[in-house]
Amino acid sequence: MLHTLLTDAERETLHADYRHLHANPELSMQEHRTAEFIEARLGALGIEHFRCGGTGVVGVQRNGDGPVIGFRADTDGLPIREDTGADYASSATGALADGTVVPVMHGCGHDTHVAVALAAAAAMARQPGAWSGTVVWIFQPGEETAAGAAAMVADGLWDRAPLPELVLGQHVVPETPAGTVALATGPAMAMADSLRVTVRGRQSHGSQPQDSIDPIVLGVHMVARLQTIVSRELSPQSPAVVTCGTFHAGLKENIIPDRAEFTLNIRTLTEDVRDRVLAAIVRIVNAEADASGAPRPEIEELYRFPRLHNDEERTEAVRAALQAELGERNVLEIPPAMGSEDFGTLPDGAGAPGVYWVFGGFPADHPAPPVNHSPHFLPVLEPTLSTGVRAALAALGHALGR
Repeated sequence: MLHTLLTDAERETLHADYRHLHANPELSMQEHRTAEFIEARLGALGIEHFRCGGTGVVGVQRNGDGPVIGFRADTDGLPIREDTGADYASSATGALADGTVVPVMHGCGHDTHVAVALAAAAAMARQPGAWSGTVVWIFQPGEETAAGAAAMVADGLWDRAPLPELVLGQHVVPETPAGTVALATGPAMAMADSLRVTVRGRQSHGSQPQDSIDPIVLGVHMVARLQTIVSRELSPQSPAVVTCGTFHAGLKENIIPDRAEFTLNIRTLTEDVRDRVLAAIVRIVNAEADASGAPRPEIEELYRFPRLHNDEERTEAVRAALQAELGERNVLEIPPAMGSEDFGTLPDGAGAPGVYWVFGGFPADHPAPPVNHSPHFLPVLEPTLSTGVRAALAALGHALGR
């Protein structure tokens, strides 16, 4: 039976790895030093590994005959200036695609995920007699931009690594208390689409609106009308979100500009609803442009997150393993989240089921835990990290244990 408790030395390494990773974040698809750190840790454990998808790292931990199970940990940070006050806070910077230099922080807990996965791999390396089979450790870049999982699959992940029968993943969150885990059955997280809409008008002096086609007024009508998709075109039993996150137009108050630009973020749980919402956006945007006598706007896809579906049968098996390890009261059932993840690309790419859960990062009595992507996001080290390791080992052990 696979033991889930770490030795004192392993726990010290877990904490040291986490602090190092937290202090040294890198932006999506730029995780070069992080990849080197992971490779060094895997090499020290005697686990074969290879690069995949640019800055992704795959470890293949073989231990005789048995099932092949994938386990994913994402590695990228965010363009956030950290404000936690921790002695291991990040002062790192990175460059965005346009060359802008920005502060970088592990504001979503991916440092936690990497440290936990490395500790779990070390615990399994110490106990070869307790399990049999192969673990494919997937240290995935670019989760925040939905680029990383797709890049790894496109780079031949499942041609180069053993094909798994199950892929597992987990994520630290503030919503559940440290020491607990939570998972949904079936749809677990929403699909997400981000679009940029460029509205074209006719420029004119602010005193001569009759000579213009005002893209600001037009864009505002579009944004307002788009809010009726969820409220008036979908059933209340079909969750969806349409958010306008940015709106930019003009350079001076007395010039009606020739263009406006806004971005949209759409969250849906099923392909049918996704298709309906996206079609409605195109219809409304074009119809508003026609009503104003403006050219058809340009609608550009920025990125797309896939579905995240927890296989029903495998989820129940993982739930039972987590309950046996942590106790039933510490394993919670949660509804689908409207947040998004690209984890689903990995099991879908392998033609295998996936199971994904979350584990808590803040004390139950914390009055207002910082949310993911906050400059104050800093999970407590314990029991957060040890719970992540125990959950990982329990879920792996249910499939690989002897």
